[in-house]
Amino acid sequence: MSATELTTRKARERAGVPDGQPLLSVQDLTLHYPIRGGIVSRQTGTVRAVDGVSFDVFPGETLGIVGESGCGKSTTGRAIIRLENPTSGAVVFEGRDLAGLNTRELRRVRLDLQMVFQDPYSSLNPQKRIGDLLAEPLLAHRRASRKVAGERVTEMLDRVGLSAQFKGRYPHELSGGQRQRVGIARALMLDPTLLVLDEPVSALDVSIQAQVLNLLRDLQTELGLTYVFISHGLGAVRYISDRIVVMYLGKVMEVATTADLFAGPRHPYTETLLDAYPAPNPHQRGRERIVVEGDVPNAAKPPSGCVFHTRCPFAREKCRTEEPRLTGGAQGGSHAFACHFPLGEAA
Repeated sequence: MSATELTTRKARERAGVPDGQPLLSVQDLTLHYPIRGGIVSRQTGTVRAVDGVSFDVFPGETLGIVGESGCGKSTTGRAIIRLENPTSGAVVFEGRDLAGLNTRELRRVRLDLQMVFQDPYSSLNPQKRIGDLLAEPLLAHRRASRKVAGERVTEMLDRVGLSAQFKGRYPHELSGGQRQRVGIARALMLDPTLLVLDEPVSALDVSIQAQVLNLLRDLQTELGLTYVFISHGLGAVRYISDRIVVMYLGKVMEVATTADLFAGPRHPYTETLLDAYPAPNPHQRGRERIVVEGDVPNAAKPPSGCVFHTRCPFAREKCRTEEPRLTGGAQGGSHAFACHFPLGEAA
């Protein structure tokens, strides 16, 4: 049995999810922010940060979410763990819709669902020592005594590659990579089954990024974890992800396995992202790069039809008037895309 199969098996057993069923199912997730103005703060518009996003995450896999800044990927991650309350849609985790849970029920679910934030400095309380920061989740949820929590802290620091001496340090005394290791350790203190990783390496040097990515992969294999990995860096997403969701202006453009997405993207927007990704030898691309012009439209006034048509070099009249639906297997793992005229098909 391969390492991937062992990870999947371990993750499925830990979560108690039947074979073939997803651990997390995001269904038509929508999150809109009202725009208010005037003396009486009357609503004058709506920012469509996340607009009908759907995908599944299966036990033991890493689902990458990628897109330009402002595409809604981080907001999607925050909505999954209910740091943001969705406007509509469902987030089904281990068979329960999180949108319908009260505060007490949600507190219980968060034992199994944790998040690692982008900035490892601002996400750590600068007034607390590392040992106290790591013990806090166990004590807050009454999962261990202070003595047992201290032993667990030492064990978790060792697991993420830090010595016990870090327990007495403050966050400002650590490097960026060390702080992110602490952030990962804190997310693991409650022994969750799924981690939402919100750009966990984007603030780190390239060499440190590789170390943290390797740590995440090792922890996944060792503990049977499932990841939602959010990033704008295609290199990191390609390295760690089994499948990738491509987002643009709050919508899903394409979903595919990592190998399929890089070998043959179907959506023009995905192609532009790949073209922007540095190639080892640009002369061996074998095709011309797709050039897009203009800026990302305002999420408060998204274009009609396909939201990408204002920048797409292949857009036609149908793209301007009719919104394409995500066809294929967004929920089942096969290649899915939202485009009327996908790449690789005859006109």
